[in-house]
Amino acid sequence: MAQCIYKNNIINLLALKICVIILFAAACSEKEDNPDDPAESRTLKENALFPVGAAVSVSQLNEAVFANAFKDNYSQLSAEYEMKMKGIWTSLNEYAFTKPDFLVNYAILNNLSVHGHTLLWYKSFPDWFLNASYDSLAFETNIKNYIQTVVSKYKGKIVSWDVANEIFADNGSLRSDAVVFKTFKDPVAFYGRCFQYARDSDPDVKLFYNDYDQVFNSAKRTSVKNMVLRFREEGYPIDGIGDQFHTSVWANKTIMKYGLNDLTSTGLLIHISELDIRVNQYKSDNYNYTDAEQQKQSEMYKAIVEMYEALPQAQKFAITTWGVTDKYTWLTDWWHPKEYPLLFD
Repeated sequence: MAQCIYKNNIINLLALKICVIILFAAACSEKEDNPDDPAESRTLKENALFPVGAAVSVSQLNEAVFANAFKDNYSQLSAEYEMKMKGIWTSLNEYAFTKPDFLVNYAILNNLSVHGHTLLWYKSFPDWFLNASYDSLAFETNIKNYIQTVVSKYKGKIVSWDVANEIFADNGSLRSDAVVFKTFKDPVAFYGRCFQYARDSDPDVKLFYNDYDQVFNSAKRTSVKNMVLRFREEGYPIDGIGDQFHTSVWANKTIMKYGLNDLTSTGLLIHISELDIRVNQYKSDNYNYTDAEQQKQSEMYKAIVEMYEALPQAQKFAITTWGVTDKYTWLTDWWHPKEYPLLFD
């Protein structure tokens, strides 16, 4: 049977990238060590005290080596892009569910939970929808129908949804370039109603707001916390916050820990939702991913897991890596071709 090889060689002392997270239960939890079943011999999901997820796509899961590494080590599936609106909603009354169905059925067959990503994202509205130039009433009516159609279809099969994704700009204001901002006088209220439409479609599903850079960006984090407070005051449902955690080996761990704990003060579930760790700080064409560089990355993975383990148990939803292997990472396009942010090569 095909085997996925951990980065470099697992017997190399410094090839700790996967080992660090496999060992985090022994290092950071109350799980007892069993000399007959050492942590090193257990898979990632066997060690974790909470779900460990990864973002995947249909094409990746059709590769046997990739699929084996994923299902052996992870307990939760997120769709990297195939559950976003642009891929599903082909016209007003037509939906393309083939790929989401594949992912959900794959998860069911392999005893994985599914986190839905994402119902609303300013970059995922289909062109046909944007070109329709709907007024606010028609806009919301159609979005309501979309949310109810999608969430109801997967009721009982998807445990959680990112209802809204990245609605705040880096300065903490609402995104002025987003179609929702341009359509509604009160965008936050619109998003609150969308959370309610999702709750009405599946009373048991967990509903999340997801965004990047919240632990480091106090302005954005304050806006998210204020939105949560308003939702509570006005009766809109929300169960959790996802911080994407696209981070780096040079990130400040002290600030990171403070921001994570500040998010936890909401009392909501906390999801580290899109974790990857960059290593090529200066985007150098001459960068070499040495053992020393891998060690730095291992230490950052360990620090993040320790921060998460320290949160109240009832608020720990999952840690999700944004991909499984460096072969398929968005960072080789967005950051630099020489980038190695994930657990497998």
